[in-house]
Amino acid sequence: QMQLVESGGGLVQAGGSLRLSCAASGRTFSSYNMGWFRQAPGKERELVAHIRGSAGGSSGMTYYADSVKGRFTISRDNAKNTVYLQMNSLGPEDTAVYYCAKQGSLLLSIRMSEAHDYWGQGTQVTVSS
Repeated sequence: QMQLVESGGGLVQAGGSLRLSCAASGRTFSSYNMGWFRQAPGKERELVAHIRGSAGGSSGMTYYADSVKGRFTISRDNAKNTVYLQMNSLGPEDTAVYYCAKQGSLLLSIRMSEAHDYWGQGTQVTVSS
């Protein structure tokens, strides 16, 4: 079993920044591919950013949704079993519940929720205009 606990959400004005953290349990965190998803009211959950682990090569390789490229940065500290999402230049369109997730299937697209087998409880990010 793996537990993921997000923190760092909150209310911020447009143009501001937040850093989300996701602390993971387990001794093999460094090998896992990790993603940040978000879900706004009435919308489907979408992948925001993804970072590869050490298993399978390309450790540290990142992916970003077009909507956040240049504004968000995903990173990880394997010594702390933590993955981060630095969010800059936030706008009202970024308002959502943000979830971190561990990729469980390498056969499915990383953009699919079904490709991830462990999820955090989510943290609310609200951006006021």
